[in-house]
Amino acid sequence: MVEDDIKAVAIVHNLAFSRQRDSEKWIECNFRAAPRMQYYIAVQGSEVVGYIHWTQKSGFRKDVVLELEQIAVVPMLQGKGIGQSLIIRSLPLVREQLRTCGAELKHIIVTTRADNYAQKLYQTILGAEIVCTIKDLYSSDEVIMIARNVDNK
Repeated sequence: MVEDDIKAVAIVHNLAFSRQRDSEKWIECNFRAAPRMQYYIAVQGSEVVGYIHWTQKSGFRKDVVLELEQIAVVPMLQGKGIGQSLIIRSLPLVREQLRTCGAELKHIIVTTRADNYAQKLYQTILGAEIVCTIKDLYSSDEVIMIARNVDNK
């Protein structure tokens, strides 16, 4: 993702996360926090149809815990493999960026609604497992999922 993509990504964010506000400001703030935060986009034709947002947790370390902070696809294209493709295609790029900083990916954390069908995606693609449930965190229960030792897989 480049700076010129912020507005288009904000539109996807707004469509996917309707309870959140100030999408463009949120995306821009996070985009400017690179390399700690990294965005990758999915494009069909010339239109941004999805994005993934990775965040390095707890400082710059040799063994990195990475959070899949957000993944979003425009509603009319959800369930068509775009989210899966975003994870599969962006993860090697994230790993390479970490290696240029002398770091290796250790674990991936995902926090999502307990009723989010994307949990299956995180289990299948990342090998993530639910480690806890937080009751009534936002608009419903949230689960924390962890994919452990992902650079060894």
